[in-house]
Amino acid sequence: MRNPPEPTRAAAAPMRAPDELLRAYQPAAPAHATPRSQRLVARLRRWSRLRLPSRTVRLRLTLLYGGLFVVSGAALLAITYLLVRYFTAHVKIITTPAGTTQGGPLGGSPAPPPSRSAVVSQLHDSYLHQLLVESGIALAIMSVVSIWLGWLVAGRVLRPLRTMTTTTRRISQENLHERLDLPGPRDEVKDLSDTIDALLARLETAFEAQRRFVANATHELRTPLAMMRTSLDVAEGKPRPVPREVTVLAGKVREGLDQADRLIESFLTLARAHQGTPAEDATVSLTGVVAAALAAREQRATDLAVQIHHQLGDVEVTGNPTLLRRLVDNILDNALRYNHPGGWVHVHCHADTSNAESVTARLVVENTGPLLDDADVQQLGQPFRRLAADRTTTGSVGLGLSIVAAITAAHDGTLRLGARPDGGLRAAIDIPRATPAPMPEVPR
Repeated sequence: MRNPPEPTRAAAAPMRAPDELLRAYQPAAPAHATPRSQRLVARLRRWSRLRLPSRTVRLRLTLLYGGLFVVSGAALLAITYLLVRYFTAHVKIITTPAGTTQGGPLGGSPAPPPSRSAVVSQLHDSYLHQLLVESGIALAIMSVVSIWLGWLVAGRVLRPLRTMTTTTRRISQENLHERLDLPGPRDEVKDLSDTIDALLARLETAFEAQRRFVANATHELRTPLAMMRTSLDVAEGKPRPVPREVTVLAGKVREGLDQADRLIESFLTLARAHQGTPAEDATVSLTGVVAAALAAREQRATDLAVQIHHQLGDVEVTGNPTLLRRLVDNILDNALRYNHPGGWVHVHCHADTSNAESVTARLVVENTGPLLDDADVQQLGQPFRRLAADRTTTGSVGLGLSIVAAITAAHDGTLRLGARPDGGLRAAIDIPRATPAPMPEVPR
């Protein structure tokens, strides 16, 4: 006698996860594997990469609504089933001898007719089973419908929150005057919207107070600096011989005063860019501003042994002419100041038509220079953010690119700074183009 076969390991082993099955199949995949096994491995690999959808509030509310409906529907069907079973437990069936059927095996004696209680019990169980099956089908159909309706209702309920989220993301320090102003009845969502509006109002007040303080303090600093410069001029202009130490000290003090004047002027420009001057907005030829700034810096570029290459297209923007000139001056001065002898500066001004909805004017300035870290470059648009090697650079107060960023934001534009792989900086400025005035109709 042969021993009885041992139970297979596959039957005794627990079910494996798709990742375990995938690892089990991957090592044993020879070159002559069958297409069926290859398809199975590919399918398991796809299953292993499947991820559950993000657990959003809408999904959680949908599952909550659907789960409550399924539980309530199941409880209702259970109660209905028990009630039907209880009230139909005693059913009387009247039969006649002519309606009685008999049957049995061929050639045998006829089977005795079933008793009345057996017929009643069989019919009762059949009806209950049919009721249970049809109720389960109805519950499954209504569960799908309830989940779909729950998804729609959850989206309708969360629509004000999505509006609040979109508006809050759009609000920054440049447009703190905007408010959510959510319509609707006085409920929890309306209270949350009003609370955020009150917070934005307090932030706007704080930012305005800070900007006014900076502007007023900068204006007040001009008076003592002017007095110091006047006293220095009077001391140097006296007829008696001035000692050499006094002359050297006067030169250092005058250099410090010049640095303070540049800092104050930068503060005023920064405050003006933050506050904006919409009353002075006009249509400005960005090409003309760039061309004038390049012409004014030709001699300086020659002295620094830096070549300037430019490609200018005819493009106009709507904005403040003074601020736009300061923007171009700062971005070009930055490209020349942090360059090296024998380097170059590329200036490209054109209309960007990649987005059909909003055509923008793009000014791109690239310059050679030392190797920079792109993570540090992204911070140069903040006030007094300079790289460590630049703090000894003369004539720099650390506000050049922050002024460029503030003026760009005041004109609803964007500034993108990036480090070049070969060294140097790339600055791209996008400002909405000026909307052309409609042509007047010629009377016929």
